[in-house]
Amino acid sequence: MDCMPTWTIKAEPVIGTGVDVVMRQYFTEMGRRVLRRPVTEAELRAVLVEDSHHDLGPPAGEFLVARGGEGEFLGCAGLRLLRSDPETAELKRMYVRPAGRGAGLGRGLLLAVEESAKRLGAVRIVCETNTELTEARALYTRHGYEETAPYEGHGKADHWFAKALG
Repeated sequence: MDCMPTWTIKAEPVIGTGVDVVMRQYFTEMGRRVLRRPVTEAELRAVLVEDSHHDLGPPAGEFLVARGGEGEFLGCAGLRLLRSDPETAELKRMYVRPAGRGAGLGRGLLLAVEESAKRLGAVRIVCETNTELTEARALYTRHGYEETAPYEGHGKADHWFAKALG
């Protein structure tokens, strides 16, 4: 018997309530896992300025938020069309908070992003990740993503993936 998810996923403004807080949590966790140390407040502020999430909205992007039954922010994923190739969407800021893990939410977000990318006219989706993020790499591989060369200047990652959208 299949259980219905205890969450919903829909597009929300990337500047919406709680997004900046969750982005801080995202970068804090990425720092802890990738750098293997706590990030400083100065590093956190710098990365939020350098790699802003504010372009993950219309007209060339979308920001999807997963919320639980009580409206709590469980996860998110954004996408944007690449300026150099508007038929390619880039997955950014996919993050599931600890309270949302283990229920298939990562898969749900990934599938929702792919549908959003198609609606925006993309025929391909790309993403990047680091070696330490084994769950992300496994998720992408399970869903048909293949490792590819770095794209559009993303040099800080260890792994780059691409998938044709059918």
